[in-house]
Amino acid sequence: MNSDFLAKARALAATGRELHARGWVPATSGNFSMRLSDSSVLVTASGRHKGRLNEQDFLAVDLNGEPTDGGKPSAETLLHTQLYARFPDVNAALHCHTPASTVLTLHRPDSEILFEGYELQKAFAGVTTHESVLRIPVFDNTQDIAALATEVDRYFDQHPDCPAYAIRGHGVYCWGDSLDACCRELEALDFLFQCALDRERLRR
Repeated sequence: MNSDFLAKARALAATGRELHARGWVPATSGNFSMRLSDSSVLVTASGRHKGRLNEQDFLAVDLNGEPTDGGKPSAETLLHTQLYARFPDVNAALHCHTPASTVLTLHRPDSEILFEGYELQKAFAGVTTHESVLRIPVFDNTQDIAALATEVDRYFDQHPDCPAYAIRGHGVYCWGDSLDACCRELEALDFLFQCALDRERLRR
């Protein structure tokens, strides 16, 4: 392991502890990654508890999701590598199973969830005012990750500024130009999903 690999693995391990404490990656759910180079990515290994990660729980993969030095990456690695392949400025990606996103996407059949008028929309890169619409696509859950990656990529063709997405009954994916930016957007997204869920409850 070189120094860059170790530094990024330690940063993601610390993030995993924080996200697990928030209840966003229960059991062995979720997966994290960071860019290593133009052609390789650091990603969590399969089946690791995200609140107990260390440097040994990560491996390098190429942009096709294939390990470069052995090991078994997360089953959802292709959903990470497609982000790095498509967006040169992306340097980190986080996938969490936040309760609010899980419940809301099961409750609503919508293919998109729209947020409008929330000040916290400005936590997302490129958003400068609450007087805007933040669109978060929702994809149906499937065990066929390659097919899901293809579906997400087609959405990106039409919506290259998409800041995040949800998988129905599953969780959310966020990405950014740094790990800090990615964490900021993930926290903002969870707030927005919680607000939307609370508004659903208030309508009853």
